Amino acid sequence: MVAGLLLVLAAQAGMGDSWRVGVEEGERTDLVTGGLFSLARNPVFTGMVLVLAGMVLVLPGPIPAAALLSLVVAVQVQVRMVEEPYLLRTHGTVYRAYAARTGRFVPLLGRLGAPEGAEERR
Repeated sequence: MVAGLLLVLAAQAGMGDSWRVGVEEGERTDLVTGGLFSLARNPVFTGMVLVLAGMVLVLPGPIPAAALLSLVVAVQVQVRMVEEPYLLRTHGTVYRAYAARTGRFVPLLGRLGAPEGAEERR
């Protein structure tokens, strides 16, 4: 739980002025790709899941397990249906290139396809 909380706090601090809750069309913040965001595109959400996963280990039972499952589903919906479309509209190919090399929640997993016209590095 502590590791998850520290990850959340470090990721939020790493976003600096780009930190926000939710998406507001028309608002434009810098795309953060360094630090923890070079490993995963959503380290705040990863940390939140780790906090609840730790809670399930410390307080096993149906309520903590349901809370963890609910968070995982909600985060998937938020990221895939709200955050990523917004970032693609706002940052275009820059975001797509970042998402093609960086995992969604953990390194390497959940990367998006490379931008059209981008050549693969071999």
